[in-house]
Formats: sequence, C-alpha cells, structure tokens
Amino acid sequence: MEHMEQKEKFMKEAIRQARKAAKIDEVPIGCVIVYEDKIIARGYNRRNTDKNTLAHAELSAIRKASKKLGDWRLEGCTIYVTLEPCQMCAGAIVQARIDKVVIGSMNPKAGCAGSVLNLLQMSAFNHQTELERGMLEEECSRLLSDFFKNLREKKRREKKII
Repeated sequence: MEHMEQKEKFMKEAIRQARKAAKIDEVPIGCVIVYEDKIIARGYNRRNTDKNTLAHAELSAIRKASKKLGDWRLEGCTIYVTLEPCQMCAGAIVQARIDKVVIGSMNPKAGCAGSVLNLLQMSAFNHQTELERGMLEEECSRLLSDFFKNLREKKRREKKII
C-alpha cells in the first residue's frame, strides 16, 4: 500500500506531465502509471498536436505501460491522473484491468469516474477499479483554470488585433 507521501510524489509527476501539455498549448492533463512502487509509464494530452481524438494522457500511458510489462493486462498497476477520466479513458482503464485510479480534480461536464457516470466501478463489468479522488486537487484544478483563463485572454487580445 502506498503511503500518502509516495502518492503525492506520483501525482506531482502526473502534474509535471500536464505542464508538458500546457507548454504545447494543449489542455493540461497528465498521468503516470505505477507498478511495484515505480513509475512505468507517463502520458500527457496531445489531441491537437497529434490531430487525434485518441491522444489522451491515459491512453498514451496505457500503451507505454503495456509495452513495458509485455501485456495488455495492467493488473497490479495504479494510474494517477490530474483530471477525472472521460468515457473513452475510463473504458480503457477497465479494459486494461488497472487496479486503482487516483484522480486530482473531478470533471463535472465529462468525467466518468463519478461525475457524469462511474464506468470504473460498474458491477455489470467484469472488472472494477479502486478509486481515490481529490489527490492534490487544488493544484490540479488550478492548472486547468489558469490554462483556460490564459486561453480566454489570448482570444480577447486576438479579437482586438483584428
């Protein structure tokens, strides 16, 4: 079982991944996958950069973790993600058999770990994950709100130029 300090360390690395997304003008979402107390995969949002709907942080990290472990099953893994997963990523987490999901901030408009739906813990599926919400929530939320605030300001400035 991970200690709080260790969990925070892993979420801070997910936040570092989210900052990489922000640097390339992507919505700052990042994640890491941990196996046996080590980070085995990292991912960050690259949807606009890659022009690909599937370029979410979680899917990138799941792909890397599967390659690292040599299996599509990621049993024994925990995924730390700065924003509550969407339906696509929540589905992939269930499909990958990830044991636990640790979430920074919730996503009331699109989250599928309890906000809109909870696909991670549906008893009808053959796999459910353990769920922990609110890890470094303030920092994760601020990253997103600052990004969108800056984006709105940038759009306002561009309108004035035109």
